[in-house]
Amino acid sequence: MEIYWYLTAPDGHQPWAASGSRQVNYAYFQQVARAVDHLGFTGALLATGAHDPWILGASLIPYTERMKFLIAIQPGLISPTLLAKMAVTFNQFSKGRVLLNVVSGDKNTLGAYGMHLDHDARYDLSDEFLQVLRPLLNQENVSFKGEHLDIENARLALSNGGYPPPPLWFGGSSEAAQEVAAKHIDTYLSWGETPPQAAEKIAQVRARADKHLRQLRYGIRLYVIVRETDELAWQAVDALYASMDDSAIAARRHLARGSDSIGQSRMSALHNDQKPADPRELEIYPGLWAGIGLVRPGPGTAIVGSPETVERTLRAYQQAGVEVFILSGFPLLEEAYRFSELVMPRLSLTPPDDAAKNTFTWGNLWDRPVRSGDPAQ
Repeated sequence: MEIYWYLTAPDGHQPWAASGSRQVNYAYFQQVARAVDHLGFTGALLATGAHDPWILGASLIPYTERMKFLIAIQPGLISPTLLAKMAVTFNQFSKGRVLLNVVSGDKNTLGAYGMHLDHDARYDLSDEFLQVLRPLLNQENVSFKGEHLDIENARLALSNGGYPPPPLWFGGSSEAAQEVAAKHIDTYLSWGETPPQAAEKIAQVRARADKHLRQLRYGIRLYVIVRETDELAWQAVDALYASMDDSAIAARRHLARGSDSIGQSRMSALHNDQKPADPRELEIYPGLWAGIGLVRPGPGTAIVGSPETVERTLRAYQQAGVEVFILSGFPLLEEAYRFSELVMPRLSLTPPDDAAKNTFTWGNLWDRPVRSGDPAQ
């Protein structure tokens, strides 16, 4: 099992509410990155958001030693040759710590960048993009002519510096997305559906990958609300739920309006854009709450409960075939500490890289400097 955290704005105790949002600047990103690096997470997702993930990730290399940077890339917004050069440069400078999360996007977000392709055409583009990108990352010469890309005699002038080529990650729930993943991707990601739904999707992708004689890893993106007891965790849910007013829900609906993302429609179906009086009505699986999706686009479910309950839910996903978890909480900094202290010692985590083994132990959690606002106070 690998546990990644999240490193993307917005943030705060209730970031959908003006009174609950937090200023997210470079100094704050440094704090979160240092926490991820220090607390034993495998790495962090730098998603498409307000800040450019490449510039953000590269700027944080000197502040970290072991965390991996899972950086979102969007085919069609950048040449695969230029992207390969950026990735290998990052890999050299970070000593092999970059991972690439290929995001095909939806028409709502990509239209602002001047890219106007329908759903399946975007995945056709991603397919072509990856046919160029992977061999370039493997130091091969590439010439390719397709419907979307025309590449002549591409080759990188620099090597990976002795490090493995950056692995490729990818998400998408449609058949077109699953086929692209089966052909090209190392780790396939889903948003926070229930363990049975995750098992069904993993079986579908695995069957497609088998046809291409390939094996993939499987991951999931979730929120987590963990407290010392189940009762306290659901009290935290109550506080979040009270801040989800009509304006916050309407803002999320506006963002999703007209989206052709299958993954987003599957997330929305978990709450049907309805806010019941009792937040427990949105518990769609034991310890899994769909209320976040009312106010946040993308993954909209949270694992809720005591350390024992959270561990049990993570194990249910593991039994479904999930090996990698990308988690987050509100706010990112405090909840990274809380999760690392309450849950991570209970898990069978993939050991850190050799470079970190000499410096990291769970006992180090209690030796860190205490800052204002640190939940250890």
